[in-house]
Amino acid sequence: MTTNDSRRDQRLALTVHLLNKVAAMVLFVVMMTAGSILIPQVAAQGPRNVDDILKQVDREAKEFQSLTADIERTKVTVVVDDHSTESGQIEVRRDDKMRIDLTAPVSRTILRDGDHLYIYTPKIQRVEEYDLSKHRALVDQFLLLGFGTSGDSLKASYLITLQGEQTLGTQKVVRLELTPKSPDVRSEISKIDLWLDEATWLPAQQQFFETGSGDYFIIRYTNVSRNVRLPDSQFKPRWPGGVTKVRPQS
Repeated sequence: MTTNDSRRDQRLALTVHLLNKVAAMVLFVVMMTAGSILIPQVAAQGPRNVDDILKQVDREAKEFQSLTADIERTKVTVVVDDHSTESGQIEVRRDDKMRIDLTAPVSRTILRDGDHLYIYTPKIQRVEEYDLSKHRALVDQFLLLGFGTSGDSLKASYLITLQGEQTLGTQKVVRLELTPKSPDVRSEISKIDLWLDEATWLPAQQQFFETGSGDYFIIRYTNVSRNVRLPDSQFKPRWPGGVTKVRPQS
């Protein structure tokens, strides 16, 4: 091999080496650029903080008119490790009307019509009627929690802590811990965990912790349909003849 050939080979090797370095740098820049574009987009798909979540809740609240869902409520008594579950269907309208028809293990109907709440138990032919007018704001925190509730209302009533994203069944949810600000509420409920479905920003699950005892109950919502037509007749307090009506003082 001549000296000229040797020099050409050296120049060729150097050129190939430089091209490889340039290609590597281009690939690195492309990956970093793609990352700078894609990462914010992925992050933007999910809420990053409490304020982001409350903005989503506000959007849903403005559009919310009604809801139907299957409901399962489990009461847990910690001391004896007792789990008592009842299930049925719920119907809610934004004009303070709500109906829960429990079918198992005992049939019951819980009906709210504005300032009145009724609990009808067919087995004993008895209706309990409660006047909510003196405690309406307090009652709304629990009966309508997450159903058309605005973000400002949540912030006004609770200290809110983000517990992160989770999965319930097939639902991607975000979990909030709500600590009541009102001493009256805290005397009954120490905190509430609220799971919001990120597809609808409606409650997928709620967990209420009772003050003192450590007991709690969990309410799970499935097969949710929103903004369906619910006629007024669904919320009329109409009971069979011969029903005993009582008005408890509490």
